[in-house]
Amino acid sequence: MQYVSTRGLAPALTFDNVLLTGLASDGGLYVPEQWPVFSKDELLPMTRLTYQELAVRVMLPFVGTALSEDELVDTVEAGFLSFRHPAVAPLKQLDRNRWICELFHGPTLAFKDYALQLLGHLFARVLQRKRKSVVILSATSGDTGSATIEAFRDCAAVEVFVFHPHGLVSSVQRRQMTTVQADNIHNIAVTGTFDDCQAIVKSLFNDVSFRKAMNLSAANSINWGRIMAQVIYYFWAVLAIGGHFRKVAFAIPTGNFGNVFAGYVARAMGLPIGLLIVGSNRNDILTHFFTTGNMSIRPVVPTVSPSMDIQVASNFERLLFEIHARDGSVVERLMTQFDATGSFSIASHSLKEIRGLFHGYAFTDDETKAAIAQVYAMTGELVDPHTAIGIAAARASLVESAMPIVTLATAHPAKFPLVIQEATGQQAALPAHLEDLMCREEHFAVLPADLSVVREYIRLHARR
Repeated sequence: MQYVSTRGLAPALTFDNVLLTGLASDGGLYVPEQWPVFSKDELLPMTRLTYQELAVRVMLPFVGTALSEDELVDTVEAGFLSFRHPAVAPLKQLDRNRWICELFHGPTLAFKDYALQLLGHLFARVLQRKRKSVVILSATSGDTGSATIEAFRDCAAVEVFVFHPHGLVSSVQRRQMTTVQADNIHNIAVTGTFDDCQAIVKSLFNDVSFRKAMNLSAANSINWGRIMAQVIYYFWAVLAIGGHFRKVAFAIPTGNFGNVFAGYVARAMGLPIGLLIVGSNRNDILTHFFTTGNMSIRPVVPTVSPSMDIQVASNFERLLFEIHARDGSVVERLMTQFDATGSFSIASHSLKEIRGLFHGYAFTDDETKAAIAQVYAMTGELVDPHTAIGIAAARASLVESAMPIVTLATAHPAKFPLVIQEATGQQAALPAHLEDLMCREEHFAVLPADLSVVREYIRLHARR
């Protein structure tokens, strides 16, 4: 399996090199040269697999010769040891044809664990084989940071620098990052938005001399390994409630589009996905695009769903590559225009194609709280504000009633206690392994959203 850049100028790489590289040298994102496809006959026996067995089956074509099947099995088993539910990603039924897939049973209580726990073990195996070490840069809007830290803490071959927007993540999210005591972990609060954090990371990767000197790598969803691992739970949910033949829709709360693109990949691999419903908060750049075909940056607005307070959905580039017949020159032109002007538009026929699979809906904070309250009143379940947006998007969609809709429950409600309290009057308790989180000592640096300042900080604090 070879991987190509969405901008068409970087060399094709094998899986292990894509894993360590993250961002392509031309600024694009790596995708497989072709999608592996499972037939209906191949999907049928997959309904009987455990989550771990399914993970191996789904990922094996992407890994190619970088790992043997036995090595991948060992990696998957190690990656899910820290999950606290025997089903790994259990499904709960909300009503006759509405479900949630709980993706918060990992160590940091968010869906990012489902990819990053695997990614940590994949990195360790590949780095050991290549006798290399890397510096990982990770921008986070709340959950990626703690999941990255938990995946790579105390890993001798990996140094981690995590950037979060200062004062714009929940106190639980922040403390899950800043209370980890490990010599290879560095937390940086940037005085700006998540988009500022993400722009700094991308600029550092595009600084060729710095990238080579520090041997940079990425754990954000720009890294193909993240997307690959997220595809698994789409297979898990469809095979659990729809079998190998019944179409299933998904409602996905998202900001950076990586979780949604994983659903697109699952569909390309033969999974009967009928619709991908995208839920946004007031930072509704994606909903605006699905309506108009125009992608335009606007100021980020802080909301009660901070992990979605994003106006630059970096993974959308992968979808652009697909809908433009994998023509990297078109993607290069659109992304260059976007970087220069903050805006681009696509042709009407391309927008029509996108609308055939994607629907987008956006919700205010009051609507989000109302959705949390409604779910609690009807089912007794507490859901976090991001999951609530997904559920509200599912309700707003015009999906035929016969098609099941699975909302991806992307975080544990205890990560957002104030919002849950306001919406339901209930306390969302942290699990036992985090019950003392608010008493732990924090360590982090506060830096301006200044590329040169951040670059020098990394030079000074990287141990090697």
